[in-house]
Formats: sequence, structure tokens, C-alpha cells
Amino acid sequence: MTKRSNHPATADRRLFRRTSQLFAGLILYGISMAFMVESGLGLTSWDVFHQGVSKATGLSFGWVVILTGIPILLLWIPLRQRPGFGTIANLIVIGFVVDAALAVLSPGEGLAIRITYLVVGIVLNAIATAMYIGAHFGPGPRDGLMTGLVNRFPRLSIRLVRTSIEVLVLAIGFLLGGTVGIGTVAYALGIGPLVQIFMPLFAVRRREAVGQVVPAVA
Repeated sequence: MTKRSNHPATADRRLFRRTSQLFAGLILYGISMAFMVESGLGLTSWDVFHQGVSKATGLSFGWVVILTGIPILLLWIPLRQRPGFGTIANLIVIGFVVDAALAVLSPGEGLAIRITYLVVGIVLNAIATAMYIGAHFGPGPRDGLMTGLVNRFPRLSIRLVRTSIEVLVLAIGFLLGGTVGIGTVAYALGIGPLVQIFMPLFAVRRREAVGQVVPAVA
């Protein structure tokens, strides 16, 4: 009887933790993107694409992040991929946060500052990724595209799909003027191990995600 009466309160606390962690992670993710942009040393594959489109269209970096997420979500439909609450929050929050962060963050001056920006950006990005994935509210639009393709076409390996998408958007972004550099390589090599380090700190156990059906995130 005691466990039954405490269950709603416990579930509410868990939901509050997951929701708070999700939005904190998305905010940190946007801030991490701004640090990498202002470092001028290279961006993630998708952010090279976002920056390239931004330069080509005149739209702000954040609005490009939001607007490119919409057609990506539409691609989920034939892949039978269902967005979660975190998917929609990811689409909206990160774009606005990165624009706000870029408005207040000074461009890196001098190699030492630029390297510091890059390192801070990569580490914050890893923490943010662990936080929003660990909240189990669903993948972001771009991660969901990858997992949706793998689920729809089981013969394709996740490594092949992810690499193909990353190379494609990197190439398009580079041709449009996005920044490719040592930061691009550093992120590619470092993000996986860093997320693995931080994930145990933020991963909410599946049984704690009461009443939620959440797509897996790679």
C-alpha cells in the first residue's frame, strides 16, 4: 500500500528530472555550437552544412538549424519513424539558443582563445548529448533520420548510413562556405568517447521512464 501511494509522486519527480535534463541539455547543446562557430577552427559535419546554408541564404545560423530540421522530420514519415517530445524540443530550442549565444559570445581572438573555444565547445557538446539522450524523450531530427533509415533498411549498417549522411552534408556545407578544419576532425574523433564518459551520469534507467515509449538513439 505504501509503494502504491508514493508512486504518483515518485513518477512526477522522475518526469521533472527528465524534462529538466532534456531542456538543460538542449540549451547546452546550442551554447556548445556557438563556441565551435566562434573558434573558427572547424565545425561538426551538420554545422558545416548549417553554416554554409546560412552564408548562402543570409539566414541566421539558428534559423537554418530550425528550418532544415523540418524537411528532415518529413523524411521520417516514409521511414515510419515517430517523433518524441524531445524531437520537437530539439528542433526548436537549439536553433534559438545558438543564435542567442552567438549574439553575446565574442569571436575567438588569438590561437589560444580559439583552441579554448573549440575544446569547451566539444566538451559541452558531449555533456549536452548525454543529457538529452539520457532523458529518453526521443532522438533529434538528424539522429532519427539515421536510425529510421537503418530500421527501414536492415541490410544497411548504422556505420554506413551515418558515415554517408555525415560525408554528404559536410561536402555540401563546405561547397557553400562552411568552416572545415582541425575542429571537424577533433569533434569526429572525440565526441564518441566523451559521450560514453558522461552518459552514466545522466542516463535515466528505462524503468524510470514511466509510461514512455522512446525510440533508441545511437
